[in-house]
Amino acid sequence: MNRMPPTAQRVRFGPFEADLRTAELRKDGARLRLQEQPFQVLAMLLELPGELVSRDELRQRLWPADTFVDFDHSLNTAINKLRDVLGDSASEPRYIETLARRGYRFVGAITPAEPVAVAHVEIRTASAEDELPRPPRTLPRFLLVLIQTMYLVFYLVALSRLGRIEVTHAYLGARFIDVLIIVVIVTGAIGIAARLYWLACLLFDFRGTARQFLRVFPALFVLDELWALAPLLLWTRIGVGLAFGAMAALLFLPFAQRNLVRMAYERPRT
Repeated sequence: MNRMPPTAQRVRFGPFEADLRTAELRKDGARLRLQEQPFQVLAMLLELPGELVSRDELRQRLWPADTFVDFDHSLNTAINKLRDVLGDSASEPRYIETLARRGYRFVGAITPAEPVAVAHVEIRTASAEDELPRPPRTLPRFLLVLIQTMYLVFYLVALSRLGRIEVTHAYLGARFIDVLIIVVIVTGAIGIAARLYWLACLLFDFRGTARQFLRVFPALFVLDELWALAPLLLWTRIGVGLAFGAMAALLFLPFAQRNLVRMAYERPRT
């Protein structure tokens, strides 16, 4: 494995050329659009070709101690974007090898690059369009508070009117209605506790909100998607069309919440 000279600022590997001074990556002379964090990951790997760069080393360089971020998610995103631009694969790496739970290693052959004339062509990649908007933090936090409040009201109203299910949906059968009532009570109780917790996190601007939310998102997703079916129980009163429209909106809300959490908390505080 060729080791990069310490003074090298332009490095070539395969058809790629990285300018470590200007943070530019080119392929066959054409500039590739790559965001800052994925490029910094690449730069660290190029500085130590063939050697392990630990996840902790990457965290210390890319995300200082006073910066709040869901590190695991952010680093995985940066690696995926970098691999996407390089056309690399985690299962059959040509450039970036993953060492499970330890870090990453650059396995391609590199050489210092001589200055060459390059074409001023910018190639847009799909990964370059993945950045979330960066509105003022108060806006996504406010929307998240509204969503949690909406769910809380939703649960309380549904639980207060459980007795009407037997009247309006007698055609479902007594056994099915009993099971349905139990499901509503159990999931509603879990949902109330979850929404009160997220409301407290948001109102007090808890720094660990994103990390904890993304950790429990799969379970929260199942709960929210289950409750997204609730408007179907109202079809006899609001009509089939409106019931399906409300269900579609509720099906989308878990994804909206995840993006709002990331917009509000996956960056340094301002």
